[in-house]
Amino acid sequence: MKTVQAVIFDVYHTLMAVAEGPVAAEDRWQELWKESFGRPPEMLLTEFDEACRIVVAYDHAPRKAAGDRWPEVDWRRVACRAAGGLSGLGPRALDDFLFRHAQLQRTPQAMPGVRSFLAGLRKQKILTGVASNAQRYTFDELAAVGLPVDQFETDLCFWSFEQGFSKPDPAVFSWLTARLAARGILPEETLMIGDRLDNDIVPAQAAGGHQS
Repeated sequence: MKTVQAVIFDVYHTLMAVAEGPVAAEDRWQELWKESFGRPPEMLLTEFDEACRIVVAYDHAPRKAAGDRWPEVDWRRVACRAAGGLSGLGPRALDDFLFRHAQLQRTPQAMPGVRSFLAGLRKQKILTGVASNAQRYTFDELAAVGLPVDQFETDLCFWSFEQGFSKPDPAVFSWLTARLAARGILPEETLMIGDRLDNDIVPAQAAGGHQS
């Protein structure tokens, strides 16, 4: 077995644990909208979430019909189509709104021991990257739990919303393999750490990488 030169992490349930959202989510949704727009929301939280689900399904349908099994959306566009008022926010304000909305659905926290594990990898000069089905608000979630994305190698970070496709698409791991190769790192010198066999371990193994 070759020495590990790079470790690629999944995010949700791997770098971050995810618990249930707050009990008073609807009240906080009302407050969030009033803070952002100075008026009550256009719709209830449950109505907004359902509208987003419909937009995602609408966007996914033609791509799946064309044979794209794992398409991805950009949540900014989804949210603005689900609630037209959001389009009036600037990019940073919209990202903050969507981050705060995400916290109404779940409560992320760093996995036990993950910070010290990452520090140990850095000490050994082992490169770290990410392969995550994620959105822009994922960056804010990671920062909020003390895992800023700038500690990972930018060229070894796959974020699905940026690429338009998601795990377990083999293209994700081809993408990573090409960037690892540019660093002189072989797939068998790479460790993939994730919580799902189907999304993380099996496709990484198929691409020739280690798995855990």
